Amino acid sequence: MNQSTLLRASTAAFLSAWSAYAFALDPLSYARYDQVKTTALHLDLKADFAKKSLDGYAELTLDWLDKKATTLDLDTRELTISKIEAQDAKGAWRRADYSLGKFDEEKGQPLHVKLPGQQKKVRIHYRTAPTATALQWLQPVQTMSGKYPFMFSQSQAINARSWVPIQDTPAVRFTYSARIEAPQGLRVVMSADNDMQATGKGGWKFNMPQPIPSYLLAIGIGELEAATLGGRTGVYAEPQRIKAAQYELADTEKMVEAAEKLYGPYRWGRYDMLVLPPSFPIGGMENPRLTFLTPTMIAGDRSLVDLIAHELAHSWSGNLVTNASWKHWWLNEGFTTYVTTRILEEIYGKEVALMNLQLEQEEALEMLKDLPQPKQALVSRQPDTSAEHYPDTSLAYPKGAWFLHTLEQRAGRAAFDTFLRGWFDGHAFQSVTNDQFLDYLRKNLLAKNPKIMSEAELDEWIHGPGIPASAQRAVSQRLARLNASIDGWIKGTVSTGQLKARDWNAVEWMKFLNDIDNKADAKKLEELDRAYDLANTKNNEVAFRFYRASVHAGYRAVRPQLEAFLMSVGRQKFVVPLYAALREKPDDRAWAEGIYRKARERYHPETQSSVDKAMGKQ
Repeated sequence: MNQSTLLRASTAAFLSAWSAYAFALDPLSYARYDQVKTTALHLDLKADFAKKSLDGYAELTLDWLDKKATTLDLDTRELTISKIEAQDAKGAWRRADYSLGKFDEEKGQPLHVKLPGQQKKVRIHYRTAPTATALQWLQPVQTMSGKYPFMFSQSQAINARSWVPIQDTPAVRFTYSARIEAPQGLRVVMSADNDMQATGKGGWKFNMPQPIPSYLLAIGIGELEAATLGGRTGVYAEPQRIKAAQYELADTEKMVEAAEKLYGPYRWGRYDMLVLPPSFPIGGMENPRLTFLTPTMIAGDRSLVDLIAHELAHSWSGNLVTNASWKHWWLNEGFTTYVTTRILEEIYGKEVALMNLQLEQEEALEMLKDLPQPKQALVSRQPDTSAEHYPDTSLAYPKGAWFLHTLEQRAGRAAFDTFLRGWFDGHAFQSVTNDQFLDYLRKNLLAKNPKIMSEAELDEWIHGPGIPASAQRAVSQRLARLNASIDGWIKGTVSTGQLKARDWNAVEWMKFLNDIDNKADAKKLEELDRAYDLANTKNNEVAFRFYRASVHAGYRAVRPQLEAFLMSVGRQKFVVPLYAALREKPDDRAWAEGIYRKARERYHPETQSSVDKAMGKQ
């Protein structure tokens, strides 16, 4: 079936699903998408690096569902609106009345557009603020060449509203097009059909024919080069990083093929990636057609490519089938984490996949120690009134995947693969709720074999705290052999020289450093560093864990490397726990505050907020 036929079929299926499941409106959005929905978006914007602003207009194509409604409610944050126009029946644009509601720290401001009728198109002329939460404007000194500035977006979860006036909820999907003006010498890329041969003459032009939710709107502007990886895969990166990125991501085409073998055709055309400067706050963002990646995954030996597998997996779970609100986050991330393991197994074999899965599950159990029980559910029973009632977003990844692995183990892989592919095919280009998934699960898997999981156990997985006692833990024989070395090294019966760690892969190092954290003293960390030069490792996952263990052990000789790490890396997964660890002892705290004063301006706004909390400044 071709893409246009797929889209028509998916639209019909979505309308049917919408009527069957009248789920509550997203509490994190002001949009009344039960009355009117955005079906298409066009952006015409100019990037001004001096003012740190995007300036232009957004044109929304609307589908009115409530025949009596004439007000369009949109989400905004710190946008300066100059005028709003609506297109009349003859195609002329006429001024429309509007007002901005009260500002809310969590949700921003509602924009109420009062229309004379149910106009099909509305244009909002606006500019963004320098403090837009989705955008980071980097100075040339923060880039590799030091010659040009750089800007990138991170719209998830509700930050798209800080650079586009939109119905900022995953419950609404739309196609989009754009024309972006940028300074000479800079390339613009978006989560759309990027043309590697484009020059930007007359503006950089984009089109996204598949409907996406607002959090997948993405833009990057900088000194970028492009490199081809396969027939439909490629990478963009700063010139000094393009060769390293091309080497690291060489297996991407194989990953796409492996995922298609498991879960059906890749429905987004091309799969390209953008490697961003180090201040990118997360590991990766699954923006359709152009995954955004942290450079911290470039280790030089392809040892961290599970991150690529994860972002690619979102092309089915998350991008194709999307959580209808962030309360149902596990439908995006739990599914994707499960699919990631399956892709890794297809490409690198069962042992590699099993090692990653065991580490994932062990880290999930560690997370539980610091999480209040209400945050440990996959879906909260609390009413949808605020993000405060949502479960922990980090735990959703491994716990959701663990739940799906449990279903696979009991149903059998063949039956579960058929079930999961049916879920993706049947809900393609739709936004769904947990109740919809459970209904599908009961009808298409549990009804055929009720012994797979009882209703009581199902409820425990979805709404209960922790990991159910019935859950089977992944056990890698290679990691099991490592346990003896870890225990012996901590007790002193195994010397550092006897570890034979030069043969370890990245997962073994990560497990070792996780397990010795808060158990080894400064002397032992120093021995480890002298033997294996861990303070200077190029693998950032290993480096982070070594620095964290060193801080806890009081091994301060690592401070020069740790300072360089905190000054150059803005990935929240790394910097937030490191600052939190440094805050535990007065001497470390004073040192860390000095580093943070210098580093803060280099971090993305989301990272700044998270570190402020970790340092007790909020």
